[in-house]
Amino acid sequence: MSFVAGKLAWIVLKPSNFLALTFALGLLLRIAGARRWGRALMAGALAAFLSCAVLPVGAWLLSPLENRFAAPALPERVDGVVVLGGAIEPGIAADRNTVALNSNAERLVAFAGLARRYPDAKLIFTGGSGDLARPDLREADWLGPFLDAAGIPRGRVIIERASRNTGDNARLTKALARPQPGETWVVITSARHMPRAVGTFRKEGWPVLPYPVDYLTTREVGLGLGFNFAGGLGAVDAAAYEWLGLAYYRLSGRIEAWFPRP
Repeated sequence: MSFVAGKLAWIVLKPSNFLALTFALGLLLRIAGARRWGRALMAGALAAFLSCAVLPVGAWLLSPLENRFAAPALPERVDGVVVLGGAIEPGIAADRNTVALNSNAERLVAFAGLARRYPDAKLIFTGGSGDLARPDLREADWLGPFLDAAGIPRGRVIIERASRNTGDNARLTKALARPQPGETWVVITSARHMPRAVGTFRKEGWPVLPYPVDYLTTREVGLGLGFNFAGGLGAVDAAAYEWLGLAYYRLSGRIEAWFPRP
């Protein structure tokens, strides 16, 4: 139920949707005669839209997330590598009958690189379905074609296909990996998602070495005036998803800190 509730809440709270709904509500209020309130809501929504387009608001919000965990100096030996799903579009893959990667593809690129660097390490991919309407469409079911293209034997990778969120990733993967004290396990995910991912693995009693990828910002974000409506709003959406996710995971007890640190 929490998965469904979270997905439905995000439809409303996603900044781009929320601002559009606010503008629409303002328009309806004007039509209904409450012109003062209507104008205020419409002006506020329009100002927020323009701010996201002109100012690097999304980058300002993403930067603390992406800078939280630096790329590590990897040790000589690694016992296992876990890559979190989110890089495959199973709906498109099923329709086109081929692997379909999205903007998080660097997760799988890094996974392939570490697989070659550590030929004796255990490899785990964790990713089920995040689709409310089609829970049968699972990312893990389309990993095989990527492994073939990357030259990684399918039999070398342990597949976890039941998870629907980050909490599931940590819990179900630990049951498959059975990590032993003293082992070194690397977790790959997008840099903006790494604080929440590390927090959930720690909550499961599994210390991992974070390997952040898919950066959307530089180390330092300046003023950067410009006009990029779609890109700016998309960055705000991406940042809000993680900040709200951190708050929800902390309140629900899935992580032990509001903003997990190294």
